Amino acid sequence: MVFMTKGTKTKATILQQAISMASVYGLEGLTIGRLATKTGMSKSGLFGHFGSKESLQFAILDSAIKDFSLQVVQPARKELTGQTQLTKLFSNWTQWISIDQRSGGCPLIAAAVELDHRLGKLHDYLVEYQIEWLDCVRRMAQKAVSEDGLKIGLDTRQFAFEFHGIGLSLNSSLQLLNDDEATQRAYTAFAKLIQNDHLSPAVKARRNN
Repeated sequence: MVFMTKGTKTKATILQQAISMASVYGLEGLTIGRLATKTGMSKSGLFGHFGSKESLQFAILDSAIKDFSLQVVQPARKELTGQTQLTKLFSNWTQWISIDQRSGGCPLIAAAVELDHRLGKLHDYLVEYQIEWLDCVRRMAQKAVSEDGLKIGLDTRQFAFEFHGIGLSLNSSLQLLNDDEATQRAYTAFAKLIQNDHLSPAVKARRNN
């Protein structure tokens, strides 16, 4: 069991609020003053935890990535087969995007839009995470291919690209369009991604029998 000091707990609580606010205002739009007002803390108190706005931004991004890994990626990796890993990963990611506590949707998608042309340490850190995320999806798909769950010769990089695209569309449909059917549409798209020409002949034969 990991025990947290009072200061560590306070910082974690601040970061959870900051992540939610950053998904709405962006990393640049989230000021120390705005966060102080929301958390009921003084600006000096926040500076005591983070030191600068840039340090706060990096802490927000780092915390969001670690939270994403804990809630979305790690549980999926515990599944036994590549196909069940992909299904669990998609389900976890859908829940992560749809969570009510973050009014601005997925903070990592929001950060990707904000930082795509803003070069610097934040941009580089997010790019590194993005590459790892797509590679995670690709490796799970490749595992499914090796287990004869998905067809041999599947372009797993293309698969990861389309997998990621469904999540981007879901986030946009929920946040911008307020589409009540967005989540179901996302699951329909995922089912088609798994089934349409991607299933191995052996799996198709088992399903047809």
